[in-house]
Amino acid sequence: MRIAVLTGAGISAESGIRTFRATDGLWEEHRIEDVATPEGFLRDPGLVHRFYNMRRADAARAQPNAAHRALAELARHHQVTLITQNVDDLHERGGSPEVVHMHGSLLGALCAGCGHRWPASLVMRAADPCPACGRPQTRPDIVWFGEIPYHMERIWEAVERAQVFAAIGTSGQVYPAAGLAQHARRAGAETIELNLAASAVAGDFARRQTGPATRVVPEWVAGLCR
Repeated sequence: MRIAVLTGAGISAESGIRTFRATDGLWEEHRIEDVATPEGFLRDPGLVHRFYNMRRADAARAQPNAAHRALAELARHHQVTLITQNVDDLHERGGSPEVVHMHGSLLGALCAGCGHRWPASLVMRAADPCPACGRPQTRPDIVWFGEIPYHMERIWEAVERAQVFAAIGTSGQVYPAAGLAQHARRAGAETIELNLAASAVAGDFARRQTGPATRVVPEWVAGLCR
């Protein structure tokens, strides 16, 4: 069976990684405009690096939970395209063989000047030179607000071909990820949302299982792997 899975911050929250809540405009006590936009990076690259150094350290301390491990098990039984909005590597450490990071990864560094990519160190600084061009324009390889997510052609194709589409721990507020369920449903896929509560696009799903990811995801996977 071809299955496309989209995961969001809710799946990593039970591993201790905080989720973004747009109600107060803050993300770990920082304004989104200051730490998650190209303009914020231009204004204060040092602040942005300190913020992502903290997030990188938090992610390194976190451990995969039962939901991450269940999705790895699903991939052993079915053809799974695992798409994540998360920038941590908990899916990989949980055993998933291939993960599509549409919003980039904390493990990557990117030169804002020449576009060269390389593995990020645990601590990055604004003055770090690019290994390719030598310019001190190192930034996290993260898709910020106002930027185009990665791998979209591959993602749309996988969703269009899927027989089952599941969204796990997503708010349904960030596009284009929030539009994937509607695209899958139009293409004929069975759609299911697994979440603590209904998302902003709950109407795009035919079914819903409500509860913590560490419970509902293993239950859902077990039903598909009998």
